[in-house]
Amino acid sequence: QVQLVESGGGLVQAGGSLRLSCAASGLPFSRYAMGWFRQAPGKEREFVGRITWNSGRTYYADSVKGRCTISRDNLKNTVYLQMNSLKTEDTAVYYCASDRSVYYVGPRTDLSGYDNWGQGTQVTVSS
Repeated sequence: QVQLVESGGGLVQAGGSLRLSCAASGLPFSRYAMGWFRQAPGKEREFVGRITWNSGRTYYADSVKGRCTISRDNLKNTVYLQMNSLKTEDTAVYYCASDRSVYYVGPRTDLSGYDNWGQGTQVTVSS
């Protein structure tokens, strides 16, 4: 079965950096765009960013644009989220997800556009 496993979360001071990883198995990883989402306590899960299957395009939420970079290594079946200049409002559980369609390169920010989800990794940013 499909498994997505996030790692790399933790506690960091405001202004710091973290790199999250998401290792995928059980699916032809290189065919799918991958997304990152986050969910803060008491809030809905929200889109953070997305990378197309061939790394040709990336999309970011306005809240993280300029501070986050998504990349992927299709040989390692892994997608990354590099987060810099972290703010306290970035505190959330971060999830990766695989797109529901192969080779789709457009933007997709809604949760329903993704089929498989990881269990999440906690990111806590202290002031």
